[in-house]
Amino acid sequence: MERVWGPRPMLNAIVEILQKKGAMTDQDLHEELKNTYGDVSFREVNATLMKLEVSGVVRVSRLLKKKRRVELAAASSAS
Repeated sequence: MERVWGPRPMLNAIVEILQKKGAMTDQDLHEELKNTYGDVSFREVNATLMKLEVSGVVRVSRLLKKKRRVELAAASSAS
């Protein structure tokens, strides 16, 4: 029986990156995802972050006008 692995969901990749590297800006996270997935739009990253934030997995806060800080929700509540 052959098994074929499907692509890793971006939701999982974001959580894994944040677990390894800790909190980061949304722009840095976008660059990390582009290294992993290739052509990823900033809109896709934002949509995925919104899903994760609504489900309580990550927390996104505003740093500057066009820069946001992304962190795991468990890490932010432990502080």
